[in-house]
Amino acid sequence: MRKVRTWILLIVAAIAPLGSVGCVPMSMGIATPLPMQPWVTERMEEKYCYKNDKRTPIMPPIREGFPAPLCEDPPDDAMILRAMPHIPRGVPYFYEEHRDELDIRKELMVDRIDPPRFFPLVGPAQLHHCHWRCTIYFKETVESGYPFPFRCQAPRTEVIYIDKDHLHLAGGCTPEAQQSITNDVTGY
Repeated sequence: MRKVRTWILLIVAAIAPLGSVGCVPMSMGIATPLPMQPWVTERMEEKYCYKNDKRTPIMPPIREGFPAPLCEDPPDDAMILRAMPHIPRGVPYFYEEHRDELDIRKELMVDRIDPPRFFPLVGPAQLHHCHWRCTIYFKETVESGYPFPFRCQAPRTEVIYIDKDHLHLAGGCTPEAQQSITNDVTGY
């Protein structure tokens, strides 16, 4: 019995170091690096870095006796490019797609202010509609290097509609109430 126990102990002592080297899955335990696709970080950036693209800002009240505010700030080019459909994932040298020579044109479609109404978590406010039509002209390039090299370029047009709606608080009818709301919102 003693001989069998000695042999088993020697075999385990010889095999144990072999299990801790080489390509053994989860050999580092919880610190084992996992392979990650390159598009995962891009999707995480879209989700966490550009949160304000889909949020509605709350502006101070519209003052009586002054002209109504206008939609003067068009969407920036980065916001428009983020709203475009993604380029399909390619395989390097087999299929790759690019967009070159971008030309973006922005056109205001709707500039309208609704009458005051109650919005949950905001209170009485007026919705200011600012709708933009953005036309993107670009050259789409599809290329491959294997099994036979080719390159195809074609002009393309993409139309993106972006809503930059925002709320204007609707204060009381008195100028003092509107001034207090403006002080609360802007800090002036």
